[in-house]
Order: sequence, then C-alpha cells, then structure tokens
Amino acid sequence: MAQENNREFVTQEETGEAAPVDQVEGRVEAEMKRIEGSAREAVGQGLNDAQVERKGRELREEGEREREEERKQGSRG
Repeated sequence: MAQENNREFVTQEETGEAAPVDQVEGRVEAEMKRIEGSAREAVGQGLNDAQVERKGRELREEGEREREEERKQGSRG
C-alpha cells in the first residue's frame, strides 16, 4: 500500500515569491525594450531624423533602467 504523504506545502503565492518564469519575463521585456530602442536610435541617426533618434535613445535608456531594476530585485530575492 502507498503511504500517505502528510507534509504541508506552501505555495509561492502564499509566500509572495515570484515564480521563476515571472522573474525572467521582466528581464526579457527590459532587454527587448533596450534592443528596440538601440535599433530605433540607429535608424534615426541613419535617416538624420533627430526625433526618431531621441525617441529611440529614450526607449533604450528606459530599458536599461528597467533591466537594472530587475537585477536589483533578483539579487534581493
């Protein structure tokens, strides 16, 4: 006969811990934003379009800030 397992389990939801897939998702989104911003910035430079270049730079910088924030949260958890 199989022995019944009486151990109690605590879920990540109960502890407030983010699931590993959720932790990775934030880093991936930040990195994608950084890459897209870099690409837009380069296109703006190639087209000599200061507005496109500026928006690309802003997006890249936002992605870099988010990536750094994700890293800080990852090292705390």
